[in-house]
Amino acid sequence: MAGFIDALLHQSFMQYALLGGLLASICCGLVGSYVVVKRISYLAGGISHTILGGMGIAYFFGSHPINGALVAALAAALLIGWINLQLKQHEDTLIGALWSIGMAVGVIFVAKTPGYSVDLMSYLFGNILMISPQDLWLMAALDAIVILLVWLFREQFLAVCFDEEFARLRGIPVTFYYLLLLCMVAVTVVVLIQVVGLILVIALLTLPAAIASQWVRTLSKIMLLATLLGGLFTLGGLAISYEPDLPSGATIILLAGLSYIASLLINQLRRVKRKTP
Repeated sequence: MAGFIDALLHQSFMQYALLGGLLASICCGLVGSYVVVKRISYLAGGISHTILGGMGIAYFFGSHPINGALVAALAAALLIGWINLQLKQHEDTLIGALWSIGMAVGVIFVAKTPGYSVDLMSYLFGNILMISPQDLWLMAALDAIVILLVWLFREQFLAVCFDEEFARLRGIPVTFYYLLLLCMVAVTVVVLIQVVGLILVIALLTLPAAIASQWVRTLSKIMLLATLLGGLFTLGGLAISYEPDLPSGATIILLAGLSYIASLLINQLRRVKRKTP
């Protein structure tokens, strides 16, 4: 632990990693809470894996993979949202197909890109220790967009998440806000892949909010607690992984997953004690 603290105080890459994790936890707490209460984790999974195609295409044409990720994420969010609204009968199969197509397109373009794409593989599996100042500025800008949208449309999102029929009766354009919510999920995925990679992004998006929902009831409190938990998991994962030189992203997710299981068990024990006379 002493070595981690010393690195945190004196090594810029570790400071960037921690700051990146904290920035990611903001999107994670806000948007992840909507994903959990709306129960659209599978849609978020479809979005996250589809964007590998955009990253591969951007890398092939010499652009930054994050640019391709952002464009592909937004396009996937709108397409998957439309599928969810219009094609319920074939929803699972179509989203699975888009998921597979996106991954396949990404692999093909990576294979055709000259040289070995180390950077792109770090986006796939995550490498929080390689976050740059430019990445931090992008993450901060995307955070600001998400915070602004949540603030401006908090009542509409709340209605869409909990009671779509009532929202329609009130004249709220449910389809628009639903698609906007999925676009926010897409932006959050782009922020989180720099921390834990595409493979593990859904876990970090949903686990802090899932834990928070077990302890608090209002959406605003779930968001706040999920954001704090995301920051704690990032800090804890970095600290645990530093000395034994473990993959930081995987360690963060392992810590979050174990915490979720522990939270479930504690809550179950509390229920049992309440029922026991």
